[in-house]
Amino acid sequence: MTTLFLMVGLPGAGKTTRARQLAEEHGALRLTPDDWMIPLFGTAEPDGKRDVLEGRMLRLALDAVGLGTGVVVDYGCWSRDERSAIRWLARAEGARFRMVYLPVDEETQRARIARRRATAPEETLPLTEADIRHGRARFEEPDAAELAGRGAAGPPPGWADWRAWAADRWPSFT
Repeated sequence: MTTLFLMVGLPGAGKTTRARQLAEEHGALRLTPDDWMIPLFGTAEPDGKRDVLEGRMLRLALDAVGLGTGVVVDYGCWSRDERSAIRWLARAEGARFRMVYLPVDEETQRARIARRRATAPEETLPLTEADIRHGRARFEEPDAAELAGRGAAGPPPGWADWRAWAADRWPSFT
């Protein structure tokens, strides 16, 4: 059975480094939006294009697992709903789902971001102190149930299923 790995954590947690290792170890396709955003748009958030890119990448990830190719989705996925949707979609394709959560304390996060900015500025998106604080405030840390492989049973009220929710969250998903 094919596996979809989902990297979860804040900037500077080591997600992309671990995603590269997982892709190598499992012969998996690695999908990291940051690898595309700067070359295509020169910025991390160009007028909502990140959500469009992530939607297309998610569709590609599900097509790949449907064909028997493992995938590492390196989005960060700060919300439980995003993680629950991707878990549900992967399983609907007959794939195993493995969430890889990498927590990071504030001091380590700031040091890694500064080091990355100094050593590889062309490969990283600039983050201000306000960006770091905003991200930490918005991040919904996975709880024990999520870490054990269980997400929300169903989508938030108003959505027929996680596929419909995902199509709204990532407009280009369908």
